[in-house]
Amino acid sequence: MSEITELTVYELSEKLKAKEVSCEDVTKAYLEQIERIDPLVKSYLTVTKDIAIKQAKKAQEKIDSNNWQPFTGVPLGIKDVLCTKGVRTTCASKMLENFVPPYDATVIEKLKEQGAVFLGKLNMDEFAMGSSTENSAFFPTHNPWDLDRVPGGSSGGSAAAVSARLCAASLGSDTGGSIRQPASHCGVVGMKPTYGRVSRFGLVAFASSLDQVGPICRDIKDCAMLMNVISGHDPKDSTSVDFPVPDYLESLKEAETFIKGLKIGLPKEYFVSGLDKEVEESVKAAINKLSSLGAEIIEISLPHTEYAIATYYLIAPAEACSNLSRYDGVKYGFRAKEYQNLSEMYKKTRAQGFGPEVKRRIMIGTYALSAGYYDAYYKKASQVRTLIIKDFKDAFNKCDVIATPVTPTPAFKLGEKLDDPLQMYLSDIFTISVNLAGIPGLSMPCAISSKGLPIGIQFMSDYFKEDVLLKVGYMLEQNLALGRKIPKVLKD
Repeated sequence: MSEITELTVYELSEKLKAKEVSCEDVTKAYLEQIERIDPLVKSYLTVTKDIAIKQAKKAQEKIDSNNWQPFTGVPLGIKDVLCTKGVRTTCASKMLENFVPPYDATVIEKLKEQGAVFLGKLNMDEFAMGSSTENSAFFPTHNPWDLDRVPGGSSGGSAAAVSARLCAASLGSDTGGSIRQPASHCGVVGMKPTYGRVSRFGLVAFASSLDQVGPICRDIKDCAMLMNVISGHDPKDSTSVDFPVPDYLESLKEAETFIKGLKIGLPKEYFVSGLDKEVEESVKAAINKLSSLGAEIIEISLPHTEYAIATYYLIAPAEACSNLSRYDGVKYGFRAKEYQNLSEMYKKTRAQGFGPEVKRRIMIGTYALSAGYYDAYYKKASQVRTLIIKDFKDAFNKCDVIATPVTPTPAFKLGEKLDDPLQMYLSDIFTISVNLAGIPGLSMPCAISSKGLPIGIQFMSDYFKEDVLLKVGYMLEQNLALGRKIPKVLKD
């Protein structure tokens, strides 16, 4: 059955439509793969075996009655930060260990309407705060390319599961690089859409002005397919934008002519000391490949890049401390067992329910928003954010796409940066600006390092131009000829 799990979403969807395979056989193949491989990778927090088989039977009925849609019968994994009706949604936190939402997130609803099959909920850094999936309250996830290394974060379970063929595709969320960085470390494709392109209704909030739901897939075609389903205006999300959604899959047909004369900007601030030599060489080789296909490469500047990390780590924790104030042991979620009064219940619940990284960010955010420091920290960070947005606007007057590394190094060892939060935060140095500006970003594989680890390249474009990113990515994918990227865990 392993040949089924090797199919991309596009290939699998075509076979299901043609009735060459049944939805139940496909779902069982993935469940068997999870049983065999996931004890090593540890990407799932909850496997919904019975629900998945029921959904597969329903999907088959849709196909048999000629009611096929692109995701009918396609088995997916969902980051455990998206609400799933009747299935626990933990955010990898003790605070929500037994929380079962009474409703579905909008993106889940849209996929259910198509007849997608949900295999379960995927591990992550607690409340999406982290870059390695080591901050999960339950267990760390391992990188399928090297089980001693991190898969990235916070959507580490989502990227690892797609890479190890434990689902056909997955959904993640990206607040500062949480889709793109793990996609890069696990050798898969990840997209952070424009802020407002995909509904956030039912996404458990971390930093509301930065969070965005997006796809993690094996290749660009699959990414385009998933974007087709999850994009679009949602009246239930006040930040959702009512803007036309193109057919992303159809737009890939124009990729070859589109690339000719396309201006690709290389920001000098992203190719600096501290960037791993192999990462730099691989990214530049990929850019040269696009140049050989007719793209024009120009140097650009994003002058406020150096302030992005400081800006992000004031704005995101400030929004997080506000959003996470709802976890007080009163309404839902974890409650401490022994306390004398209401105040003590609050304190003990939050002390026992949150992990160290979440507490660290709540404290940073509370400090940044406190009366005497608001202007010096949060207000100043918001002003710098405006300058970062202006940098991108100026850059897109000169070029169509910006190309950069995704991460400074390939995947690092488990435990390597756990005791040094600043080093961990710096691993997001190339991804954070995209969230601050609200523009779309795409991470895709461009090479394998000498140690056998995936290396990714990142593309950014102007607001709502995800189709531009997908076309550039598709042309690179077709011409790099990396082939099927099979991680070590599947070869051993």
